[in-house]
Amino acid sequence: MAFPINRPRRLRRTDALRRMIRETRLAPEDFIQPYFVCPGRDVKKPIGAMPGVAQMSVDNVVRAARETYAAGVPAVILFGIPARKDALGSEAWNDRGEVQRAVGEIKEQVPGLAVITDVCMCEYTDHGHCGAVSGGDVDNDATLDLLVREALSHARAGADIVAPSDMMDGRVGAIRAALDEAGFSATAIMAYSAKFASAFYGPFREAAESAPQFGDRRSYQMDPPNGDEAMREVALDLDEGADIVMVKPALPYLDLIYRVKHEFNVPVAAYNVSGEYAMIRAAGINGWIDEDRATLEVLTSIKRAGADMILTYFATDVARRLK
Repeated sequence: MAFPINRPRRLRRTDALRRMIRETRLAPEDFIQPYFVCPGRDVKKPIGAMPGVAQMSVDNVVRAARETYAAGVPAVILFGIPARKDALGSEAWNDRGEVQRAVGEIKEQVPGLAVITDVCMCEYTDHGHCGAVSGGDVDNDATLDLLVREALSHARAGADIVAPSDMMDGRVGAIRAALDEAGFSATAIMAYSAKFASAFYGPFREAAESAPQFGDRRSYQMDPPNGDEAMREVALDLDEGADIVMVKPALPYLDLIYRVKHEFNVPVAAYNVSGEYAMIRAAGINGWIDEDRATLEVLTSIKRAGADMILTYFATDVARRLK
C-alpha cells in the first residue's frame, strides 16, 4: 500500500518506537575480547597504532579478563609475544609460555570466562611467517606438526577453544585428531577459515610483533577478490572438524559472513580487525566522527550480516555501555 496511507516514519518518531521495532540488537554476549600477552610482571605497553590497546603481562591480562567478564563478555582470545623467537617458533608450545600461563591463571581466577587461544607461528618465529620456512616459502605439511604441538600445549593449559589462524591446508583435521587422541575431545576448534591477505592487519603486526621479515603472506592467506573460494575453505574446515568458522576481516567481507551463515548454518565468528578498530579510534580521537555511535553502527552491521560472535578490541567497552 502506497503513500500517503503507508508512512514508515510513523514508527521512527520517538526513541521508544524505534526500540520497539529494532531488528538487530547487540548484547555483551556477542563479543570476544582479544588480549596480547607479553613477558614480565606489571607490564602494560601501549600499542601506538591501536590507541587504548596494550601488550600486557600475565598479571595484567588476568585483571583485564576479570573486567571483561564483569562487563558481560563471555570470552577472550589470547595472542602471545614470547621472550625469544627462533626459526620454528618453538616457544609456541612451551607449557610455561606466556599464553599458557595466562590461560591457567584466567581459568583459576575467572572460571566463568571462556578462554580461546590463537594457534599460529607468526608471533613466535624470527622471520614472522606463520610456519616453517623452506626455500623462501612456508612449508605447509611441516607446519602442521608445529601447530599441533601448540594446540596441545594450549589444551593442556586449559583452553576451552583453540583457534588456528595460519591458513595451512589440513591444519584443522590434524589438530582435531591430535586433540582427540590426547584426551581433549571436549576442546573446541574455532577455525580462521576465510582469512584474507588484507591491508587491515597493519596495527596487529605492531601489537603482536609479527611482521614478516621477507615477502608477504599471500601464498597462504586468501586473495581478497575471492568469495567462492572462501566457501570452499569453510566447507573443508567443517569437514575436518571445525566447531566454529571465522571470516576475517569483517567489514570488507560482510557479504561472505552472510553467505557462510546462510549456506552452512553453523556458528560463525567475524573478526573486527586491528585496522578497522584503528580507523574508528583515530577518527574519534581527532573529532572527525562520533566514535561511540560509529562503533555501535559497525558492530551492528557485522551481527546483521550473520555473525554469531564478534572478535573486537571494542568488546569490553561496548559491553559496559550496552549493560
